[in-house]
Amino acid sequence: MLSILRYYIRQLCVMKKLTLISLFLCVCLSSQGQESVPFAWLEGSWTGDGFGGTSEEVWSAPAADGTMMGSYRHFDSDGSLNFYEFWLLDSTGLVLKHFDRDFVGWEEKDEFLFFKMEELTENKVTLKGLVYEKISETEMKIYLEMNTKEGKKTEVFSMTKK
Repeated sequence: MLSILRYYIRQLCVMKKLTLISLFLCVCLSSQGQESVPFAWLEGSWTGDGFGGTSEEVWSAPAADGTMMGSYRHFDSDGSLNFYEFWLLDSTGLVLKHFDRDFVGWEEKDEFLFFKMEELTENKVTLKGLVYEKISETEMKIYLEMNTKEGKKTEVFSMTKK
């Protein structure tokens, strides 16, 4: 009888260890997704300036495949809504579509803008023509290169996380 009791106690100890190891692996694997996405720091709501008015951006948490989606809206200096943007960001770059205040697309139905990924670092996402730079946990700068009638221009947005 004593040997049977010892056997069951050993089995319980083994099961307890396996349960702890399983829990540890689940925790590690579930947190691995966001840590492996170098631009996950973009997640959240951001407000700031740009184009002579107010800019707002909202970024989702990274999906399991590392893709983040986001939206932008711009208000003129008088507070009136000017336009929207919706996008997806992954390791290849950012695809984006514009919409006016009445939600009419600027690009044709099957067209979009593509900013190709050039470099990723811990605090910077460098795309062709667009850069997101983390200044602190609650501040970032966005640099957007634009072709204008006067030539190339860089619009700088100073954003604060809400």
